Amino acid sequence: MRVALLLVVVAAAAAVAAAPAGATNECRGLQVCVPISGPWVLADARSEVRYQLACPKRFVVGGLDAELSVRGIAISFLGALGAPVNPGVTTSTAAVFLGRVVRTGVAGASFRPHVGCIPASGGGQRTPTAYRAFPPSKPALPEMTEIPVRSGTHRYVRSCKAGERLVGATHAIAFYTDTPPTRALASSISATQSVRSGRLHLVVRASPAAAEVKSVVQVDLSCVAAA
Repeated sequence: MRVALLLVVVAAAAAVAAAPAGATNECRGLQVCVPISGPWVLADARSEVRYQLACPKRFVVGGLDAELSVRGIAISFLGALGAPVNPGVTTSTAAVFLGRVVRTGVAGASFRPHVGCIPASGGGQRTPTAYRAFPPSKPALPEMTEIPVRSGTHRYVRSCKAGERLVGATHAIAFYTDTPPTRALASSISATQSVRSGRLHLVVRASPAAAEVKSVVQVDLSCVAAA
């Protein structure tokens, strides 16, 4: 049984606009910390977007933060059940950020996730709280791949590993730029997905303007062991 606890890390409607470079707090209070910045991820009000940001090898997520291009983007992340709420217990080697626009009249909104990575020291052990009950296990991180965006229309197929089956899939469009993408740049790329026969089918469309900057579509597959 896999259980995930949604922990809010950045306020929603009252969230402030993007902070200047160097003003994020993912390493605040951590003596040893490696800050990792992600790309600008597009968000809208129609659905929640997910983006996974990983630490280097032998590090776990010890802190999180995000920059917003506009007010009114709700940001949270997926964490595991356990006590105490701590790096290595609540978090693992990567963090899955969840973003959604919660205000009307917002177009071209984006957020940039940040994680503060600390040396891995192992997580806490969970114990059943009732007789013959089973403790929740750590939620498995989605299987993530990033597809570089190219001009034109391109189709991709992704599937789970052998012995696993697909139970869910998401995608996110992101830009590796210093500042949030303009509305014109944000609208230069679109992606649609469908799941058929246990595989994700993704269609990415990009105008020539999209090729002028480094942009990607991140695909996250939620896979479970086949019965």
